[in-house]
Amino acid sequence: MTKTITFNELRRIKDSLPSGSMAKIAEELGLEKESVKNYFGGKNYDDGHSVGVHIEPGPDGGLVMLDDTQILNVALRMLEENRS
Repeated sequence: MTKTITFNELRRIKDSLPSGSMAKIAEELGLEKESVKNYFGGKNYDDGHSVGVHIEPGPDGGLVMLDDTQILNVALRMLEENRS
């Protein structure tokens, strides 16, 4: 499933996650931790992989087109669980 979100909103989600969330998301989805960080705007392609994120310049940090929302969905679920 694809989704378009602003870069700043994607970063707000990342910054709201509890410490250690990148590793937990990576473990749950069977990904490298650096690949999850790349999803949220990181650029470490030596240790991680591209994960279908395309950034177009524009207001509010630009638009991010996500080819797959699995990482985002897990992050949002973690935020919801953290609120409870």
